[in-house]
This record gives sequence, C-alpha cells and structure tokens, in this order.
Amino acid sequence: MKLLMPYVTAGVTADWTQYVRAFAAAGADMIEIGLPFSDPTLDGPTIQEATAAALARGATLDRILHEISEISVSVPLIASTYANLVIREGAPKFCRRLREAGVSALIVPDLPLEECAEVADHIDLVLLASPATPDRRLAEIGRRSRRFVYAVTVMGTTGERDELAASAAALTARIKPRTELPVLLGFGISTPAQAAEAAGLADGVVVGAAVMRRVLDGAGPAEVGAYVAELRAAMSGG
Repeated sequence: MKLLMPYVTAGVTADWTQYVRAFAAAGADMIEIGLPFSDPTLDGPTIQEATAAALARGATLDRILHEISEISVSVPLIASTYANLVIREGAPKFCRRLREAGVSALIVPDLPLEECAEVADHIDLVLLASPATPDRRLAEIGRRSRRFVYAVTVMGTTGERDELAASAAALTARIKPRTELPVLLGFGISTPAQAAEAAGLADGVVVGAAVMRRVLDGAGPAEVGAYVAELRAAMSGG
C-alpha cells in the first residue's frame, strides 16, 4: 500500500492535536508535525502563515512537546523543523525530548548532509533529495536516511500547485535504485488526483500546504480529516 503523510503546524489552532487524531483515523500512515520557527525559509506562503499564527498564539517547544505527549495514535509522528532549533538546544537534548514526547523521526530540511551525523545518532533522521541533487549524493542520502527518503519535486518552497511537477517522475526514477527505503514525493501535491499520480510514481506522498490552507480557512478536524480520507482513497484507487 502507498504511504500517505499529511502535515500540520503544531500550535496553529487551540485544537491542533485533534487534526492529528483525525488524520490517523482517515488513513494516514505517518503524520508530519511542523515545529514553528520564526524564519521558515523552505516553506511557502501557506505554511509561513500557519507558522506565524502558531507563534502569535504563543507556541513554544515546551508547550508543543507536552501537547504531542498527550496524543495517542497508532501511526508514527514525524517532527519537522529548522536546524536553528536543534542547534540552540543541542542535538542530544533536543532529540531526547522529541522521543520522550512520542516523536519517531525528525526532518531538518536546512541541515546539510555533511553535518547531520550528530542528529542522526539520537533519532531517526529523514533526509531530503531534490531534482538538483547529483547521483552520488542521492546514493549517500539513500544510505543515510531513515524511515523514508523525502523527494522534493520542485526547486523552491512548499505550496499548492495546479499539477504535479514534471520533475517528479525523473527524480523518483533516480532515487529508487539507490535506496531500499520508501520514496515519498512532496511539495505541491494538492488534490486527490495529484496524490494518486504521485503514488503511481513513488511509494507515497507528503501533503502539507493543501492541508494547512484548509485549516487556515477555518475547516475543523473532521472536515480536514475527510480531505485526508479522499487522498487515501485516491491513492488506493478508490
């Protein structure tokens, strides 16, 4: 079965953990939880807006980890954030706190491959690959990543797009011979049809901005959970 990982920005609403529970109930295989950071350079306008909303609500790492620790779902929770937060606290302590809260793995998009060893020593670290990544580096990413390889379909920021990037097929074809891990496509996957197309190329998809646009527009956990269920059905051929 193809893997589905929807995303939510931690702290974006008072009931943000209910979205996590709704996603799990809707058939998500993993759930990405974004830890807010003041300068989200890889994120486009939608997730930037969600991050700003979370910080304006007073989201802190301590509060978020406490809230995560109270979530009880049967699927892995994958945290994502920027290297500044990891470095500020120190990788061993930061990763230990994530694990104690119930986080299974971590994505740090601005952490260079050459500098990821300390973090990877303390938690499963998911690495990213892009259309510009050379083949030799793809092989190293495929070897050192854990859980899956996050294949970024475009050279740019996150955000909804009208169609799946043309680079998705070529990138997947380059990565898969170089790793035994699942390859998940992300960045710009917005509709059930796009999710189904991406799942036909790779082992799964990551859906972030399209989820958060619904949250920011006021859709509640049940409504956004129904959207995740639509993605799941499309990817399963239903």
